[in-house]
Amino acid sequence: MSGPIDTTNGVEPVELDAVVIGTGFAGLCALHVLRNDLGLEVRAFDDAPGVGGTWYWNCYPGARADTEVTAYCYSFDRDLFDTWRWSERYPRQPEILAYLNHVADRFDLRRSITLETRVLSATFDEHVNRWIVVTDGGERLAARFLIEGVGLLSSTNTPAFPGQETFTGEIFHTARWPQSGTGFAGKRVGVIGTGSSGVQVITEIAPEADHLTVFQRSAQYSVPARHGQIDPAFLADIDADYEGYWQRVRGSITGFGFEESTTPASAVSDEEREAVFERWWRHGGGFQFMFATFSDIGVDLFANNAATDFIKRKIAATVTDPVTARMLTPTDLYAKRPLCCDGYFETYNRDNVTLVDVKADPILEVTPRGIRTAGGEIELDVIVFATGFDAVTGNTLKIAHTGRDGVDLADHWAHRPRTHLGLMTSGFPNMFTMFGPMGPFTNQPPADEVQIEWIADAIRHLQRTGQETIEPTAETEAQWVATCDEIGNSTLFPKVDSWINGANVPGKPVTIMFYMAGLGAYAEQLREAQEKEYPGFRFTTTDRTPA
Repeated sequence: MSGPIDTTNGVEPVELDAVVIGTGFAGLCALHVLRNDLGLEVRAFDDAPGVGGTWYWNCYPGARADTEVTAYCYSFDRDLFDTWRWSERYPRQPEILAYLNHVADRFDLRRSITLETRVLSATFDEHVNRWIVVTDGGERLAARFLIEGVGLLSSTNTPAFPGQETFTGEIFHTARWPQSGTGFAGKRVGVIGTGSSGVQVITEIAPEADHLTVFQRSAQYSVPARHGQIDPAFLADIDADYEGYWQRVRGSITGFGFEESTTPASAVSDEEREAVFERWWRHGGGFQFMFATFSDIGVDLFANNAATDFIKRKIAATVTDPVTARMLTPTDLYAKRPLCCDGYFETYNRDNVTLVDVKADPILEVTPRGIRTAGGEIELDVIVFATGFDAVTGNTLKIAHTGRDGVDLADHWAHRPRTHLGLMTSGFPNMFTMFGPMGPFTNQPPADEVQIEWIADAIRHLQRTGQETIEPTAETEAQWVATCDEIGNSTLFPKVDSWINGANVPGKPVTIMFYMAGLGAYAEQLREAQEKEYPGFRFTTTDRTPA
């Protein structure tokens, strides 16, 4: 390093090789690879009192994975995979959190982690090519590399209804549930939201609550999960071909570990199509129903309509009250994150469960005694917000990022988020956003490993060539965004409002936020960039001249 380093307020920054933000799946993986494999001096920070990221906070009743756990885990350590024993296909939150704590202990990561500490700002000092990172604990750090694993689904989206502060009962959000838990026996509970968290918490709370009122904005296409033990034969197959299994996971579209269909829905007869849907309905799994049944549900209207018609018939056959069944029946495309939950539609057959369609009967205000809709006041003891997340960019933009020439990341992303490869942003050298915008729309842990391997290779490249920084050019970034747009617009997902395109947060740019061609194609893009020594990237040397 040469030149001045920022010593605002007279505090000399602690010099490090890298700062990692977050200790969920991405952050722990990044810390392990950078510190234990590359030998870098690394500190990781998390605002939670424990490691686990989203899985620390998401401890609401019924919280569990909706991804089969044989692919919702790390693959980099064969012994870790073999010795950790999952209890079922879709483990509950405490088991996933225990796994991540075990990983932190197994790889001695805790000594490099500072908890209950929020990163407030990260400013790139062009004189010395270092990120000056400031925490709410008063620490100042100067790091060559900044790796952010702040969570795709972790920044809470909490609505503000008129009168909310007057409610005399309890209010909870599924993404910030009290660690001590809470009980619902004898209580009148209202749940607002029916997304991934909503369907789980509704199904779990209903048997305990005195009465449950569900406030639904959008009806959901949900399929059964079929909770149960992992098939021993499947585990034996993985054991016999561990490397091959993970190569197939990484080479697939979804990264979920099941065989994806290559057959279009229109290629089979009506009877065969119905049989395929029925078979996967009985097997369970939201992503399986969308991607293992037929190859084109996410891109073709005929296939999509065939899937939705099947689910609609299941809703009609399950829900006994025809008015409630109609309210629960979606009318839009099957083009959101696919949901799965055992017993969700059956829950509405309970005498103590009431459904309110807030499009027809909107929420006007929260009162001291409950919620007032256009149809009247509903008295409640507890309100649960299952309103999801400010996804993809929410937590990143909570940190004040300043890049080259004083550019604010929030300004750079004002009209839409822009990255190259979902990992780097023009004007923000040596800053890597794991599972950032314009990254793959896939299962997270395998994608995390693909991304951190690329980040590690990029760092090795800088070390080998004597260069200080790497960042994409503005032109390269624009090309990647255009590629993501072209691929995304060839699917049905942009045609439906959801967190996938930012439509769930008022005022947020509604746009394509993912690379939708699949994990295998994405990994190939990373591999090509690395093998060709990073075309379209700008490098600087120690004298700060472009290389």
